[in-house]
Amino acid sequence: MDSGKTFVAGHKGLVGGAVMRALERRGVSVVVADRAQIDLRKGEEVDSFFQEYRPEVVYLAAAKVGGILANSERPVDFLLDNLQIQSNVISSAHRWGVQKFIFFGSSCIYPRLAEQPIAENSLLTGPLEPTNEWYAIAKIAGIKLCQAFRKQYGFRAISLMPTNLYGPGDNFDLHTSHVLPALIRKFHLAKINNEPKVVVWGTGTPRREFMHVDDLADAALFLAENYDSPDIINVGVGDDISISELGSLIASVVGYAGAVSYDLSKPDGTPRKLLNVDKLQSLGWKATIPLKRGIEETYSWFLSHKATADRT
Repeated sequence: MDSGKTFVAGHKGLVGGAVMRALERRGVSVVVADRAQIDLRKGEEVDSFFQEYRPEVVYLAAAKVGGILANSERPVDFLLDNLQIQSNVISSAHRWGVQKFIFFGSSCIYPRLAEQPIAENSLLTGPLEPTNEWYAIAKIAGIKLCQAFRKQYGFRAISLMPTNLYGPGDNFDLHTSHVLPALIRKFHLAKINNEPKVVVWGTGTPRREFMHVDDLADAALFLAENYDSPDIINVGVGDDISISELGSLIASVVGYAGAVSYDLSKPDGTPRKLLNVDKLQSLGWKATIPLKRGIEETYSWFLSHKATADRT
């Protein structure tokens, strides 16, 4: 472990890796610990770490994450692992004097049929999307724990609700990944194998908002310095795209010229999930990475990391 005053939990993941890059660009000293050093699901190990290193700022980016298939097959993992990670890290951060705590939630916390674009006050106003409710419930519990520690002890925790993320370091495994990296891999394999068509799950009609993870990291550092409220805050780009449009864009970037078909037997998930980012933009922050450029960068990263990214 490296010594430092800022701790990034989950530094090897998509979000944590982006936060690390952003902090390093600013010359911030960071302390990290990988899974071989700390199992964040084990409270004693987490507490010993905080007691020894005493970080002043914590970014909790560690989580069990995955797409529709992974959520449906491993509900216990997505609920219990995330509850344990959050409870241990938040509790130890408070116990050992952390001055600012940044919790990463998810846009999936909102009701399945929330009014679009989704405002922060939509939380807990309706049923969740069944395909990811286990993860959503865990994240809602994390939000409420941050708010409870602030209410009871004055703990300065803020909770960010990112939209759908992608970028360098993403998971491209078709069994566990989210839609954008899964489509990159599908179209790439179809291209190199000269396959006549690519099959996409669902109808292609759901709309999703996609944010490059480096934009999220920039927003997180901005909010760590400029936001100090128990109320959750959305982090997104303010625009969305249909899955069919996304498929066409990725096919263009990858250079795949075959056909695209849709497997109507597979679930669509939430019909639309666009975040209202008025609160964030009123503070003076906006996303800067266009979707096409972001996909090009992500595909380039995928090609240069195929040994690990292009796995079965």
